[in-house]
Amino acid sequence: MAITAKQVADLRAKTGLGMMECKKALTEANGNEEEAIKLLREKGLAVAAKKASRIAAEGAVDIMISEDGKTAAMIEVNIETDFAATNAVFVGFVKDLLKIILEKRPADVAALLALPFDSELTVEGAVKNKVFEIGENINIRRFVIVDGNVASYVHGKGQIGVIVNMKDSDAAAKDEFKAAAKNVALQIAAMSPAYLDEASVPASVVEGEKEVILAQIKNDEANAKKPESVLEKMVVGKIKKFYTQNCLLLQEYVKDDGVTVEKYLAGVAAELGASVEVASFVRFEKGEGLEKREDDFADEIAKLTGKA
Repeated sequence: MAITAKQVADLRAKTGLGMMECKKALTEANGNEEEAIKLLREKGLAVAAKKASRIAAEGAVDIMISEDGKTAAMIEVNIETDFAATNAVFVGFVKDLLKIILEKRPADVAALLALPFDSELTVEGAVKNKVFEIGENINIRRFVIVDGNVASYVHGKGQIGVIVNMKDSDAAAKDEFKAAAKNVALQIAAMSPAYLDEASVPASVVEGEKEVILAQIKNDEANAKKPESVLEKMVVGKIKKFYTQNCLLLQEYVKDDGVTVEKYLAGVAAELGASVEVASFVRFEKGEGLEKREDDFADEIAKLTGKA
């Protein structure tokens, strides 16, 4: 049957796809729009499967707070290019995922993928549709849900996300308390602490660090004739530096390098006449630990011009 221009235009408006793709799908479906959409989705799933092996190390970290302010959800969703990561479709999709996480509280990514995204699709199906729509591989890498006195910070366009959970306090509702929590989130984003305090560092990590430090000291010829007791003191000094670099409360406060974060919070607590303490924190950095795709544009141009 003949496919009209209006049918093609309507399908393009609903799918965002090219005119020829829409016309071909309508022809295959004998003009039935719903069947054409189904055919396009089926093709989209095939496209998604082909792209699943492509590296997705760009993307975004984003955070959403519940309406009552007592729960925060943070997610990292990866895509292949930073350009696509700023696409309004991708950004909106990440927001939709956060809404589902806050509402349904899935246990892990597998559970999230199995949840309904809308009346027709699961989250997994929605991911595949977005792969088809945007044209790049997409991967939901991780998410976290935090309950309590939460504060958050997202750096840049989703480069880094931080959720801070503050301990219960009589001053928790005060603006000064909330500002202090926000400042701690900024600190974590900027300085990337691995632990809350010295007591939070696992013994195995400390021992491993000591072994590395001792080996470095002994490999220095200047220390060859020093007694073991002196070497041990050198190790202790370097371990203290490790703590000050990697423990949030022992780090120099980024807004006042004359004090530690712990002293900064103590000062705020003194002003408020109530405790201001960090219970825990989570920090996501987009693409950390993932292989990034390195595009060789000269090689790409050569291939396009047939000179490769």
